[in-house]
Amino acid sequence: MKRLLGGIAALISLLLLLTGCGEANSKTRIGISIPSADHGWTGGVVWWAQQAKAALEKEHPSLEVVVSTARDAAEQVDKIENMLALGVKALVVLPHEPGPLTGICEQARENGVYLVVVDRGLTKPVANLTVVGDNPGFGRAAAEAMARQLGGKGDIVIMEGIPCQVNTDRVNGFRETLAKYPDIRVLESQAANWDTEKGLKLMENFLQKYPKIDGLWTGDDDVLLGALKAYEESGRQDLRCAIGGAGAKTIVKRVKDGDPLVAFDVTYPPRMIETGARHAAAALTGGTMPGTDRVVIKAEIISAANAADYYFPDSIY
Repeated sequence: MKRLLGGIAALISLLLLLTGCGEANSKTRIGISIPSADHGWTGGVVWWAQQAKAALEKEHPSLEVVVSTARDAAEQVDKIENMLALGVKALVVLPHEPGPLTGICEQARENGVYLVVVDRGLTKPVANLTVVGDNPGFGRAAAEAMARQLGGKGDIVIMEGIPCQVNTDRVNGFRETLAKYPDIRVLESQAANWDTEKGLKLMENFLQKYPKIDGLWTGDDDVLLGALKAYEESGRQDLRCAIGGAGAKTIVKRVKDGDPLVAFDVTYPPRMIETGARHAAAALTGGTMPGTDRVVIKAEIISAANAADYYFPDSIY
């Protein structure tokens, strides 16, 4: 009963917001459903979703973009149900979890809603369009940058993410590319779960265990921030290369400023939510479509030469 009442209250609040407290609204609505800003990358997703809303509503006065965040999968399903009840014509979803979100997304598609799924996918191929990052390419790009920075030789440690397909693809891509450099040895690989504090603790353990570490790959900038804090507090000077990924502004700033330790980063842009929203808008307004049902955003190396193109100081990530 409490959940039902909460859902009704949320629906009424959203309805009042969208109709201007009861005035008729003839605009075509796009819904963007995303996780709350529970860490750096999702904070970036929320920021870019808001940028997409502002830009699309300015470019297309006939459109209204509704951005909805959710703490967990259950809340995300509830909020998408509210959006469908309010008649959104397109829905852009970055799922908390693929399983719980598949049913409601399938329902949206059956009701004629143009569905764009971003990043994490669903358990069934129900989307009109899927927008994803290049996770194998993410790992390959990081390995090439690492090998270049180390001159093809050295001992490195790896901090993996949460056990899932995204992490598997990244780590496999990294290791497969690193195999071309037999003089680079992986001392150890452990999970840091894309969490800053876990990155700090794991780096402390690595520093105690190994008297010399030449390179560090965390596969995530949030983790890298924690690992760098532990390294800098240790007073050691042996680390020659540290690479994260995703383009957090704090890390990109270090790359931009020529930090010799953080000379590279790899893109996995939270801006992909804006890409998804733009395709949804194009589908409703007769704009140019990608000509495929799957858009893969290439992983790019960020270096001092191009870091300014990836540095967004106003972003929260």
